[in-house]
This record gives sequence, structure tokens and C-alpha cells, in this order.
Amino acid sequence: QGHFVESGGGLVQPGGSLRLSCETSGFIFEYYRIGWFRQAPGKEREGVLCISSSNTTTYYSDSVKGRFTISRDNDKNTAYLQMNSLKPEDAAVYYCGTSTRGGHCGPLDEYNYWGRGTQVTVSS
Repeated sequence: QGHFVESGGGLVQPGGSLRLSCETSGFIFEYYRIGWFRQAPGKEREGVLCISSSNTTTYYSDSVKGRFTISRDNDKNTAYLQMNSLKPEDAAVYYCGTSTRGGHCGPLDEYNYWGRGTQVTVSS
């Protein structure tokens, strides 16, 4: 089974940046997609971005286009979420995960492995 550990969250002012990391183990990282998701209080978890096994990026949320990017380092079994120009509405617990349904970035309901998340707070 896969193991995921998110880190890099914290408190940032509006307009600031954060880089989240998703360290993984227990599976062959390079074969799998990695998705980033977020959940704000009182809201459902929503997809943010995904990177496929072939390094193709898919945006699940239009609200982050032009501000967030995703990358992966297969040698370190780690994926990253670079978040720039952060807004208060970006505040949430951010999770990374994957799916056993293939390396492409498919629908959100295909994801079946998750980390515990890292808190991102955007406030002045």
C-alpha cells in the first residue's frame, strides 16, 4: 500500500507563496499519477491539480490556473505543489493522493490512496 506524507503548509499572507511536498513510499512512484486536493471547513474535498506518470499536468480546478503548478521528482518519490499569488479562498487542508486505476490523470473518484494533509492558511 502507498504511504503519503504532505508537508510545507503554514500561514502566508495574501499574495504570498508556498511549496507543498508529497513524499511517498510503498509503491513504484514513477508509474502512478499524483493528484493534489484540498478541503476547506464545511466544504467537500475538491481536486486541484494532477500530474500523470508521463508528466502531463491536468487542472481539476480553474481557480488555480496561472497560480499553481505541479511537479514530480521520480528519484525522490516526491511530488510538489507550487502555490503563488495565494488568496484567502485557497485556505484549506491540502492532500496528495493517487489511484490504482492507471498513471493518467483520470476522474476524482478514481483516487483511492491519500495522505493526512497539510494545513494552508492565507490571512493578513
